[in-house]
Amino acid sequence: MAKYSKKASEKVEATVHEMKEGKLRSGSGGKVTSRKQAIAIGLSEARKAGAKVPKKKS
Repeated sequence: MAKYSKKASEKVEATVHEMKEGKLRSGSGGKVTSRKQAIAIGLSEARKAGAKVPKKKS
C-alpha cells in the first residue's frame, strides 16, 4: 500500500469537508460534487505544498 504523509491526509480531509459544505470549486470554476474529485484535488494541493505523496499513475 502506498504511504501518504500526515500533512497529505489533513489536506484531503480539509478538501472533502469543503466539498460537503458546497464551497469546493474545480480548476474550471465549477462546483465539485464527486468525492473522488475532492480527494484528487486534496492530493494535488498536498503535492504542491511538498507533502509526501506517491506519484500520479500515468
